[in-house]
Amino acid sequence: MNRIQQIQAPVAKDMTEFQGHFKSAMRTDVALLDTIMRYIIRRKGKQMRPLFVFLCARLHTEQSEKPLGQRAHVAAALIELLHTATLVHDDVVDESPMRRGFFSIQALWKKKVAVLVGDYLLSRGLLMAVEQEAFDLLKITSEAVRQMSEGELLQIEKARRLDITEEVYFDIIRRKTASLIAACCACGTASVGADSHAVERMRTFGEMVGLAFQIKDDLLDLGDGDRTGKPTGGDIRERKMTLPLIHTLDQASKKEKRRLIRLVKHHHNQPEAVAEVMRCIIEGPGMSYARDRMKSLRDEAVKLLEGIPNHATKEALINLVDYTIERKK
Repeated sequence: MNRIQQIQAPVAKDMTEFQGHFKSAMRTDVALLDTIMRYIIRRKGKQMRPLFVFLCARLHTEQSEKPLGQRAHVAAALIELLHTATLVHDDVVDESPMRRGFFSIQALWKKKVAVLVGDYLLSRGLLMAVEQEAFDLLKITSEAVRQMSEGELLQIEKARRLDITEEVYFDIIRRKTASLIAACCACGTASVGADSHAVERMRTFGEMVGLAFQIKDDLLDLGDGDRTGKPTGGDIRERKMTLPLIHTLDQASKKEKRRLIRLVKHHHNQPEAVAEVMRCIIEGPGMSYARDRMKSLRDEAVKLLEGIPNHATKEALINLVDYTIERKK
C-alpha cells in the first residue's frame, strides 16, 4: 500500500463510489464531447481535491461505517468538475501542449473546442448542484471561482511590472490556488450538515493548506524535486514572481535587484539568464525562507484541527497535508 492509498483508507469506499458518480456526470450524447470526457477521465491524477472533500466530510460525521450521503458526492463532483475546467482553460491561456505528461485538450482538439469543453464542465457542475438543491455548496464553489478568476487577473496585472511584494504574492495565491482547496474542505464539511463555525474553520484550514501547496510548487519549479511535465525554471520563463524569487530580491542590494529584475523582465527566454536567476535564488536565502513559510502554514492548518477527536480520518487528513508539502512532483 503506497502513501496515497494509506491516506485514502478511511474514505476508500467513498472514493471508489465517487468514480462511478463522476463518470456518470461526465457522460453526454454529443459524440465529440463524450470522446473528450472519456479522455479526461482516463488521465485523471490522484484526485486529491475529492479526497479533501471526503476526509473533511468523514471528520464531521459520527457514521464512520456508513456510506456518505449524496450531498458529499455532489460536493466532490462539483469541485472536480470545477478544477478540471480550470485546467482546460489554463492550458488554452498558456498555450500548453501537455498536461501531466499527456497531450492537453487544446493541443489535440484546438483552442475553440478546449474553451467550450471548459465551459461545459463548469456548467455541468453548476447544474448538478442546482438539481440536488445543494445551494450552500454552490455558493461555496461559486465564491472559489470568483476568487480564482480575480487571482489570475491580479497576477497578470502585476507580472507586467514585476512589482509583486510578498503581501501581494500571498493575496494572489490565496485567490488563485488556496481558494479551491478551501472550497474542498468547506464543501465536505457542509455536505454532512456541520454548523457554520465548523465549515468556516475547515475553509480556513483548506486555505492554509492551499498556500503551502503553492509554495511547494514554487520550490519544485526551482529543482526541489522531480516535476513531470513542467521544466525546471518554468516560472522564471513565464515571468512569475514566486516566493523564493521575491525574498531573494528583498534581500539583495539595489544593484543586484535591478540586475535580476532586468534578467527576468527582458531575458526570460534565454537559458543562460534563467540559469543565472535560478543560481541566485538557490544560493541565496530564498529557498530556505520559502520552506520555512510553507512549514509554518502547515503547522497553522494542523492547529485548526485541535479539539476534533483523534481518529483515523483526522490522522489521514494530517498525512494528506504533509504529503502536499513533501511531494516530489
